Amino acid sequence: MNQSSGRSQRTQSGETTSDLIVSAHVGNNSEVFPLILRLHVPEGARVADVTYGRGVFWKNVPGGAYELHTSDISEGVDCRDLPYGDESFDCVVLDPPYMEGFYRDQESGKAGGGTHKSFREHYANGAEKAGEGGDKWHGAVLQMYKEGGREAHRVLRPGGALIVKCQDEVSANRQNLTHVEIITEYAELGFYCKDLFIVVRTNRPGVSRVKKQVHARKNHSYFLVFQKLPEGKTPKPKASAVKG
Repeated sequence: MNQSSGRSQRTQSGETTSDLIVSAHVGNNSEVFPLILRLHVPEGARVADVTYGRGVFWKNVPGGAYELHTSDISEGVDCRDLPYGDESFDCVVLDPPYMEGFYRDQESGKAGGGTHKSFREHYANGAEKAGEGGDKWHGAVLQMYKEGGREAHRVLRPGGALIVKCQDEVSANRQNLTHVEIITEYAELGFYCKDLFIVVRTNRPGVSRVKKQVHARKNHSYFLVFQKLPEGKTPKPKASAVKG
């Protein structure tokens, strides 16, 4: 008992450590993704990776650590129309194309390689649009994230985690902070943005020709971690388990 104040003295719990998961990483997705799972998804959880592609995210995740269900548009399963029951998963992983070039027609010759090639082949069309809203350019990117997020919300149990990969982009010479737009859209769907991770690429980006640079070239992307809130609930701040 503190004799001068008459109050009990507070004792801090926990241990001092520098072995913490941090928010920014120089590396690649397969290095950062296991850290996100370690922090936000308990082992044994039922996880749906609805844009699995080549499984790059899972490269460094021990097999059997999760009950993993994979699907991809290349297999005919659209992330906006999943063959799963309501509230049937603990976690959903969503990684649709983040560049508007992926949603243009095949003849435009812009974007569409690498792990997102299957999206280009299935979603691109002559009107540069995707999704039920018929949006174009950057609007098509947001529409895809919105529809994918809505379906993820359906199959996630309350309190479940949605892990979203995205990157900001410049479209039509206009800066679009895609990660902010997604956070805003998902809040309306009933998600709370619980965490954010920044992945900085190890090599420097380049272009074949530049007349005048107007915006900083993007060399980082994001993992956003959302939590599905119970209906009618809003997030309440909690005391951090880590001090400092």
